[in-house]
Amino acid sequence: MTHSSSALSRAGLTNPHVHEFVAEWSRVLAPDHIEVIGSDDDARLLSEALADGEIIEAGHDLYLAHSHPKDTARSEERTVVATHDPADKGVYNNWRHAEEVRPQQVQRMSGAMTGKTMYVVPYLMAPPGSPLRRWAVGVELTDNRVVVLQMLRMARVGAQYLNDLEDPAFFVRAVHATGDLDALGQGTEDDQRLFATIADRREILHFGSAYGGNALLGKIAHGLRQGSYDGWSSGRFMGEQFMLIGIRDKETGRVYHVCGGMPSASGKTNLAMMLPPAALGERYEVDFYGDDIVWLRVDDNDGRVYGMNPEYGTFGVAKDTSWESNPNAMHAVAEGTGTLFVNVAHHERTHELWWEGKTPDYPEDVEGWRDWRDEPICERPAEHQRSGEDADLWSQKNSRFTARLSVVPNIAEDYERPEGVPIDAIIFGGRCRDREPLIRAITNVAEGVYDGLTLGAEATFAAEGTEGRLRYDPMSMRPFMSFPEGAYARHWLTVLGQAEHQPVFAHVNWFQRDPEDGHFLWPGYGENLRALLWLIDLKEGRAQGRQTPVGIVPLPEELNLEGFEGSREDLDRLLEIDLDRWSQEVSLREEHLSQFEGLPEEIWQAHRRVSAAVAEAREAAAGSQD
Repeated sequence: MTHSSSALSRAGLTNPHVHEFVAEWSRVLAPDHIEVIGSDDDARLLSEALADGEIIEAGHDLYLAHSHPKDTARSEERTVVATHDPADKGVYNNWRHAEEVRPQQVQRMSGAMTGKTMYVVPYLMAPPGSPLRRWAVGVELTDNRVVVLQMLRMARVGAQYLNDLEDPAFFVRAVHATGDLDALGQGTEDDQRLFATIADRREILHFGSAYGGNALLGKIAHGLRQGSYDGWSSGRFMGEQFMLIGIRDKETGRVYHVCGGMPSASGKTNLAMMLPPAALGERYEVDFYGDDIVWLRVDDNDGRVYGMNPEYGTFGVAKDTSWESNPNAMHAVAEGTGTLFVNVAHHERTHELWWEGKTPDYPEDVEGWRDWRDEPICERPAEHQRSGEDADLWSQKNSRFTARLSVVPNIAEDYERPEGVPIDAIIFGGRCRDREPLIRAITNVAEGVYDGLTLGAEATFAAEGTEGRLRYDPMSMRPFMSFPEGAYARHWLTVLGQAEHQPVFAHVNWFQRDPEDGHFLWPGYGENLRALLWLIDLKEGRAQGRQTPVGIVPLPEELNLEGFEGSREDLDRLLEIDLDRWSQEVSLREEHLSQFEGLPEEIWQAHRRVSAAVAEAREAAAGSQD
């Protein structure tokens, strides 16, 4: 028996194909020790990481880690999807041939764990008993104990998930090696990092980082890239970067489930964890299922679309998370939750944590505070202590917290329901200062998919020649696409076409601004529930709305405005359709969609219908002014 098999057998991991996988990579990585991880190892690993200075205590059962200064973000340009078929190349999936990528990764990783422990993390990215369990099991090998601690919060971990497989050889084989972070040439022509999903082998090989999705391989690499590829190749499901909530009407007992995609900085996590506005709180509750990944399938028995969050935790951005923006998240990261932070500021004596946006201003007394690099704030020149400039930030802009779903206060009681939950609505929304109304509903499936394919958000800064343009992010999957966009659109139409009961689609926008003074026209946060309640009313025939060229928008009297303190004048503006801006937009959409080979004719038909409707309405409006 090999050294690796002995370690696996002692831990009760009996699957012979896992033994073969670990033995193969033990020879490549050459670790000094091998340790199999189960869910009951968390307390011991925390203790060891504290003793070795890999994490520090930040209050009772709250922890903080610091990543390498060069290792603080996902790196899209170093992230590839590899297969053996060049036809899998798309516009966004950064495709490479597997016969080129795999040998390169083996070479990079050779000897990468010498002197280290290789942790074997068997995991499940689904509730136990899920109909999609076949595609949800995996094993991650890693040399980083903080990564293991995060995986224990983000996935269901244990040997039992790999021991009883119907096909013992069918699991995701994931290998993560940190590498020498001081010597990888990050961001140069000699960059040695590479994060590869070899999708048709169901193999994930990541080298050169210990940060987030680069290292937590069950999350983005498996849950999104591999998951979406598996859903396509099997024809069974879709893996999407979506949030998932339930809206509970306590008066009727009915729960409506809404999922949807939103690009970065467009409010997805805040929406998933929102509290209803005070005036609606007695009647409605919002149940949290997840804020980042949803696998969607059609049930053969009832013909409905079901959604399931494959994750067991939430990996949230700390920046701008506050008691005002997201009180449920603040409860989830409080003392006693076991939450692990990365790259926020901490006070060396009180153990208090702080990040930009947690409070309206910086702590007044900088004494004792250390920044995300673990350097004292008080030793900086005074003008750089509290300036708020990027170079002076106390917490890294992509600082994170990793918390179990079970500690989120509004977690749904049935979040571990094996079959998932029936989906009533699919929404898209990107940050947009004009053009996009508060909400517009779409009842045609092809037009809903078309709307998702043309989802976009404003760039975070103005650039020459980009006036009025969005950065398009199809279904919010642009960084995670694993197969060609034309096939992706066809897969959406095929899967949803199997559903007897179709969800309603909608596009939302919480970020319209007044062009004169720049204030937000919509209060946002919990007030967003009002728009979703209207969408449900529309789907069930309790509201009719107003048909526009780009969808159905609410009549003001159809919105539940009980206790609403926003401006009614602003609300009226939020429900208008700017036909001039939409005329520009449909032209830009055609340019965007033309990049994608093999786009289904149904999508082009939807585009032509919207384009013609906008042109007709614009012409009619011009005629009425003559």
